[in-house]
Amino acid sequence: MEEATESLPRRGGVTQKAFGFLPDGRPAQLYTLTNERGMIVRVTDFGGVITELHVPDRDGMLGDVVLGFGSVEPYCGESAYFGALIGRYANRIAGARYTVDGAVYDLDRNDGANHLHGGALGFHKVLWQVEPFESGAAAGLRLRYFSPDGEQGYPGNLQATVTYTLTQGNELIVQYHAIADRATPVNLTQHSYFNLACGGAIVDHELSIQAAYYTPVDAGLIPLPEHGAVAGTPFDFRQPHAIGARIAQDDVQLARGRGYDHNFVLDKGTPKGLGLAATVYDPLSGRVLEILTQEPGLQFYSGNFLDGSLQGKGRSYGWRSGFCLEPQHFPDSPNRPDYPGTMLQPGAEYCSRSIYRFSVRP
Repeated sequence: MEEATESLPRRGGVTQKAFGFLPDGRPAQLYTLTNERGMIVRVTDFGGVITELHVPDRDGMLGDVVLGFGSVEPYCGESAYFGALIGRYANRIAGARYTVDGAVYDLDRNDGANHLHGGALGFHKVLWQVEPFESGAAAGLRLRYFSPDGEQGYPGNLQATVTYTLTQGNELIVQYHAIADRATPVNLTQHSYFNLACGGAIVDHELSIQAAYYTPVDAGLIPLPEHGAVAGTPFDFRQPHAIGARIAQDDVQLARGRGYDHNFVLDKGTPKGLGLAATVYDPLSGRVLEILTQEPGLQFYSGNFLDGSLQGKGRSYGWRSGFCLEPQHFPDSPNRPDYPGTMLQPGAEYCSRSIYRFSVRP
């Protein structure tokens, strides 16, 4: 199901236009990145949200492959984190608290007893400062946000910078940078929901994830003490499988997530090196998405809680109408010394990069 797109010149560049108003009356802006191959990425300064992402199918027809809305107003309400930048901490922190050197830090409880995606007013609900740029054949946006000490319970002042770069190779590069004046956990990611068919359910998309282990969860979706081997389970995506092929199996982990909503421990030769994390192929359109990242984990979410109540771009977003693949550190890392660390110390820099590469198969 292809979605019609407006005609834009096939050239690289950045344009800007109004995108509505926030509840406090401030205007939001929408920035459009294009390349010479026709790829289009639209980003708003509210939440750093990717609102549209148009890529060609095997016949060269452009289609919008992310879920979202046509103005900023729906993003100000319940929007399931569509397309947003997530921080200070992506995923869950158990009990909405953590302890460092005997000091206890209480965070916003916005997921039952737990803390999720930086809190109710995390980075997905703030206005970012945006600086467009063009560099050689690439077009991009540099987004900055200053998070004050105590915001959503986090200690220290933190300056976050996220850079979106669209290349001529149909790659969207997302680079993250942060510094802080006190020790604070940092785990940033991008929360786009993808549908490479531009409509319908995503159960026929074929997914592979470069991971021999994942982190099983308890009833609150907090990781259990031990990693789980994917071998012999519905979580084994080391070879491509349709997302829906095993999602209804009688499995306690699938039951707890109402489908897939789990962190995968990526197989990486170099812990902080850039490596392939996942590949998704849509047989209907021929579109392929590859995700490369420096992060140690990848959260796979199969759109289990979409129920049709969110509507945008002329369609209703029903059950499993989009999937998320979120490069990040592991859930609850501030409370898990056995996990890769997420504590950013004063004088240190948080740096990470992920690439979303689009292509087609015949």
